Amino acid sequence: MTNQRLIMLIFFLQPIAFGAWLPRIPDIQQKLGLGPAELAIALLGMPVGTLLTLPFAGRFVAWIGGRATILYGFVVFLALVWLPTWATSIEMLFICLAVVGVALATLELGLNVEADAIEKHSGQLIMSTCHGFWSLGIMTGSLIGVGFAALHVAPEWAVPLTAAAMLPISVFFARKLPLLQTHEAASAEAAPARRRLPGWALLSVCFFVFGITMTEGAVADWSAVFLRDVFGLSSASAGFGYSIFAFMVAAGRFAGDRLKANYGPVPVARACGIASIAGLLLVVASPAAWAALLGFAAMGFGVSVGFPLAVTAAADQKDRPAAASVAILSFIALSGFLLGPPLIGLIAEHSDMRFGLGALVPFLAVSLLLTGRLKPAPRPAPADAERAASRA
Repeated sequence: MTNQRLIMLIFFLQPIAFGAWLPRIPDIQQKLGLGPAELAIALLGMPVGTLLTLPFAGRFVAWIGGRATILYGFVVFLALVWLPTWATSIEMLFICLAVVGVALATLELGLNVEADAIEKHSGQLIMSTCHGFWSLGIMTGSLIGVGFAALHVAPEWAVPLTAAAMLPISVFFARKLPLLQTHEAASAEAAPARRRLPGWALLSVCFFVFGITMTEGAVADWSAVFLRDVFGLSSASAGFGYSIFAFMVAAGRFAGDRLKANYGPVPVARACGIASIAGLLLVVASPAAWAALLGFAAMGFGVSVGFPLAVTAAADQKDRPAAASVAILSFIALSGFLLGPPLIGLIAEHSDMRFGLGALVPFLAVSLLLTGRLKPAPRPAPADAERAASRA
């Protein structure tokens, strides 16, 4: 198996256990007797864990390398991902989600750094396809969660069983990843980045991706609740909303590398941005469940390539190591992914779920306006490159 195929497989494996948790959120909400605002507060646990982790995770990943982060990160993440299903109070749910957020943020940063390193080493575009496999993995996990719900298996057992099944498989393939950079080289590379604040070029890419990942997080946490509350679907049927969304995210990402090569990142990002806004408006105005499912499908395709394009744009910044740039991007991106659901819950508590999801529109509009920041920097002319090499 080539390194490119291997990292794609690992992207697929990583979110399966987490995906099995997502369709069971309404069950946990019902078990704990939480309203939308209370659930929103509990869901803040993951962003808190993430925000406490990522300021340090860039240097950590640069120090031990992407391969080691993935290998050990799988063990820690899969040992913790089931904890929220055993929560007995809103406080415990918050703490459990915060702990999972720490593990998730570190593992996903390692995945992106390793994918970027393999892409640069091979000279083959793979980032969007890798994230396509991630979306396929979380869709698979959500379908597993739906299946357990249909069989009336309690989430307290369904998610741990899924995590236990994924642990040996994930570790087996993580051990096969190549070691592309030595510990000493990574440590030396990471040291100068501590004193530099990110510039506008990197921050604008981060702000672009914020609305994209906020939408992904919102659909992950609230699509099942939306379909249950608005259209009265059962837990098993409501879980298909996220499965359809994840399938379309995967489809867009599998096509993303080819679309980027043919048309460039900016036109692709703009077309997808328009699709995401149109899909969201259809969900908010949907008269029936089938229309909402169509809207979720359009949203999935619309947000599909945003994060992979942003990872490549961030890693291409020359003012700091790739791990440090991707860590900053991941900090903002995961903040969007994890802060979106609580925001929607708080709005829904004082209005309804349609208004809650509608709050995503201005964030997606900002992402659409910032698509121009994904334009790759011009490569130096051969003569310029030779002069730079001679000066070095």
